[in-house]
Amino acid sequence: MKMMKVLKIILMSVGFIAICAVSIQAVQESPETAENNSEQYKGKENVTRDYNIYALPMPEGLNFAGEKVPLEDPDVYERMDRELLVNTYWQSNALLLLKRANKYFPVIEPILKENGIPDDFKYLAIAESGLTQAVSPAKAVGFWQIMEGTGEDYSLEINGNVDERYHIEKSTRVASEYLNKAKEKFGSWTLAAAAYNAGNAGIQRQLDRQGVSDYYDLLLGEETGRYIFRLLALKEIMQNPQKYGFNFSSDDLYKHIPTYTVKIDTPVTDFAVFAKNYGINYKILKIHNPWLREANLDNRSGKTYEIEIPEEGIYPAAN
Repeated sequence: MKMMKVLKIILMSVGFIAICAVSIQAVQESPETAENNSEQYKGKENVTRDYNIYALPMPEGLNFAGEKVPLEDPDVYERMDRELLVNTYWQSNALLLLKRANKYFPVIEPILKENGIPDDFKYLAIAESGLTQAVSPAKAVGFWQIMEGTGEDYSLEINGNVDERYHIEKSTRVASEYLNKAKEKFGSWTLAAAAYNAGNAGIQRQLDRQGVSDYYDLLLGEETGRYIFRLLALKEIMQNPQKYGFNFSSDDLYKHIPTYTVKIDTPVTDFAVFAKNYGINYKILKIHNPWLREANLDNRSGKTYEIEIPEEGIYPAAN
C-alpha cells in the first residue's frame, strides 16, 4: 500500500514537471510569436511590441467638458483608477471602439458643436451603446439609447415602419437637446451627463436627499456611480491610445462611407426591389438607414423621407 502511494506521488510529480515544462516553453516562445505578430508594424514609430500589465499612472488635469475632476479626494481617485484599468485592459473592446469612432465621430461631432454641446459628450454615446444600434433590456434604442417616450417627447417618429431613434443624426440632436436642458437645470455638464444615465428626477432626488451640489460628492448606485468615470477613462484612452499600448495605423480603422440622399414621398412596397434600383442590396440599404424597420414603407401621410444611398463603387454591385 505504501509502495502504491509512493508510486502515485512520483507519477503526479512527473506530470506536474511536464506541465511546467510546457508552460515554460510557451512563455519562452511568446516573445518570438509577439514579434512575428507585430511584423506589420516594423519601421513604424511609437509601436509597443512587448505586452505587460502595469499599474497606470493617474493622468494630470483630468476634466469632463472643462469641469475639473477632484482627484485629491481618495474615493474619486480610486474610482477613476478602476475605470482606467478596466477600460485599458479590456483591449478587444477598446480597439473596436477606436475603430468605430473613426467612422462615426465625424457624424456626431458637428451636431454636438452645432447645438452647443461640449465635444466630450461624444464619449457618452460610446458608454451608452458602443457606437452600435443597441437595444437595452429596458428597450432604450440606438447610439444614444433613447426610450420610446423620450423619443416621442422630442418629436421622433416611432412606429412599426419607422423608428428614428435609430437615425444617427436625428437621435444625436435629441440627445443634444436633452443635455442642454439638463445643463440648464443643474448648472453642470458633469451632472447633465449623470442625468442622461439616471434621469433628471433621479439626480435631483439624490442631490436633495444628500444635501450636496456636485456629482463627485454623491453616493449613487453602481451604474451611475461609475458613469462619469467611464466617460473620463474612454476619453483619456481614446485621445492617447499609444500611451495605453494600442497599436494601429489609419488603415486599420473603420471608414465613414460617403452617401447621397434620395427623397421619397410615396409608399415603398418592397425595399429589396428599391435597393436594387440603386445598385445595392437590401442589407446595405438597411445598414445605412437603420431607422427603416420593415421591408416596406406605408407612408399614408405622404411625408417626405430622406434615404441614404452609398456612393457608387463602395460596395459590389447587387446581383
